[in-house]
Amino acid sequence: MSNRLVLNETSYHGKGAIQEIAGEVKRRGFKKAFVCSGPTIFKHGVTKKVTDVLDQAGCAYEVYTNIKENPTIENVQNGVEEYKKSGADFIIAIGGGSPMDTAKAIGIIINNPEFADVRSLEGVAPTKNPCVPIIAVPTTAGTAAEVTINYVITDVEKKRKFVCVDTHDIPVVAVVDPDMMSSMPKGLTAATGMDALTHAIEGYITKAAWEITDMLHLKAIEIISSSLRGAVENTPEGREGMALGQYIAGMGFSNVGLGIVHSMAHALGAVYDTPHGVANAILLPTVMEYNADATGEKYRDIAKAMGVEGTETMSQEEYRKAAVDAVRKLAADVGIPKDLKAIVKEEDIRFLSESAAADACAPGNPKEATVDDIEKLYRSLL
Repeated sequence: MSNRLVLNETSYHGKGAIQEIAGEVKRRGFKKAFVCSGPTIFKHGVTKKVTDVLDQAGCAYEVYTNIKENPTIENVQNGVEEYKKSGADFIIAIGGGSPMDTAKAIGIIINNPEFADVRSLEGVAPTKNPCVPIIAVPTTAGTAAEVTINYVITDVEKKRKFVCVDTHDIPVVAVVDPDMMSSMPKGLTAATGMDALTHAIEGYITKAAWEITDMLHLKAIEIISSSLRGAVENTPEGREGMALGQYIAGMGFSNVGLGIVHSMAHALGAVYDTPHGVANAILLPTVMEYNADATGEKYRDIAKAMGVEGTETMSQEEYRKAAVDAVRKLAADVGIPKDLKAIVKEEDIRFLSESAAADACAPGNPKEATVDDIEKLYRSLL
């Protein structure tokens, strides 16, 4: 069996990288941008940092901000109609995972109109054409949506999220500028950073992991573990480290999948609108304990990458515990809640468990997890 690696055509990294957008627009002959932006960052002037570059380059654009934190089918369908009216020939996605996921779905449907109902994009949809060209500019250090072939949409009517996996949706250009992330509040920085760590750890232990993605994920774990506390305090070094670490994690997990931390987090987001990073951060240590006996020696590598000393002389039980403890310590240090008591209602647990078990990320988990297993995991956090 062969292994596949799909990445952006081009990516730019570092302070001031957004200035490269003008050159990319000119080189690619783009005329008008459809800018997908979260409403909050638009309100606070973050989006303007990019539109100023477009103004200076003489590139026309229209801005679309009708995007929820967990983007819905309606957000996508409205976006498709607005794109058609705009006369745009490319998309610039600015924000966290929500604007980027919305942009991907819009871009796919524009060039593959037979999927206009959105729900038909779930899983690995047989789209024929690449999406509208996307330049992706992340403002959070977590989702890595700028380099992945995945996007997630919420079906409000059915109270579920569905994952779409499509090589046709990857942005042609990613612009990862830590200055675009400097306005993130502490809570969002912590949550998205733990989301990035979850990507790296789940990607490292998933069934499809292989040598290149292992290399990427271990480096991502190392960078994120040493940078997140600083990023929460808004240090330049912390921001720069997280911008790079989350992207490297995305390079890996996009190509091998995730596990039930994400499955369970998707269910929480669909039912309670729980921020995705917060859900992942709360779930990660508990699910790591569940998965431990199916991971060989990989938790030794995780512990070492997170800065735990003496892993070489530890027993299997000791280094597995050390890895989980290191994750719990990092989450606590950046202010992540310890449990789901403030989120989950007893009457919803079975539905949440069934939704998580049916989620597209579940098959990648290193250890089989039944609906009952997942229910026990939810309950252990109440």
